[in-house]
Amino acid sequence: MRTLEEKVNTIVQKNTFYFFNSKFEEDYEGYIISLTETLLNVKNKIDNNGLKKEIFEDLLQKKDNGLRALLALTGFSNESFKRLITLSRIINCKELNEITLKDKWCDDTIDIVNITEWSDSKINNLVRRNKYFRKGIVNLFFEGSSIRILSETIPLFELKKLSIGKLTFDTHQLIDTIIRYKEKGSYSGKKKNNPETVIGQILDNLNINYESGDLNELITNAHDSKRTMDFIIPDKNDPRIIIECSFLATTSSGQGDKSKTELQINRLIKQNYPKAKFYGFVDGIGWYVRKGDLHRMVTAYEDVFTFHGDEIDRFKKLLESYK
Repeated sequence: MRTLEEKVNTIVQKNTFYFFNSKFEEDYEGYIISLTETLLNVKNKIDNNGLKKEIFEDLLQKKDNGLRALLALTGFSNESFKRLITLSRIINCKELNEITLKDKWCDDTIDIVNITEWSDSKINNLVRRNKYFRKGIVNLFFEGSSIRILSETIPLFELKKLSIGKLTFDTHQLIDTIIRYKEKGSYSGKKKNNPETVIGQILDNLNINYESGDLNELITNAHDSKRTMDFIIPDKNDPRIIIECSFLATTSSGQGDKSKTELQINRLIKQNYPKAKFYGFVDGIGWYVRKGDLHRMVTAYEDVFTFHGDEIDRFKKLLESYK
């Protein structure tokens, strides 16, 4: 049995710093070059013939990596693009429906309540086989930023990626794409952009005292299974209302674990604080398209709210009654 020092020294002295598989690196570099060449060909066509939707429709139909190239040009991640397609399927807006040619590729009997997100393979198959779906995608990138329902639904940070200037390979727009891609993580992580901020502002405006952190009894009685609470009203010593916020704009395998955790927290609160009310803000398209996890999640709370204006008003009335 080697000593602790020997094991540490192994990691320090024999560290490879960055692991990479040479064969994978070569294959992936080929993929990057392919995307680059594809976009250079598109730029050449635009330079010679002007900006035309048909150029991008051909790109989507004839190139295996056509959709990936379009997303790279505009700075859209694959996840964000899938959210955009899901929104187009969910929202019943005449202007959006006409732009996307929705009636030509989306079943009008779709069950909105139990809708599931399309897989990459389904989207790619539709792109290659359905000309109306292709045209709808191109229309979104040409005209999406001017559609009112999208400007009201999609954050401006993402909406700007639907700028027609990006499709012209305008230098300013290409720099914008690079910056938005680089700053995406920072943008998402800014505290002022967190939905919890809205809840805090509501509590402050209503002069309601609150704290965040660990509940005292759970530190003592359930240290291994406790979690930090977003809002504890009025304080940790005598919690009357406990609020948790979960806003997900993307889907992940961790949603199932999160819902199980909240159920466990609910049981701990009932055991240690039987008079406290446990509420949840559960919102975002990430939950919308994962109904199984959503059903488990909302079971954990006495009531749930979203950040819709009507729900915010309902939440305020609940707090008023508490005061």
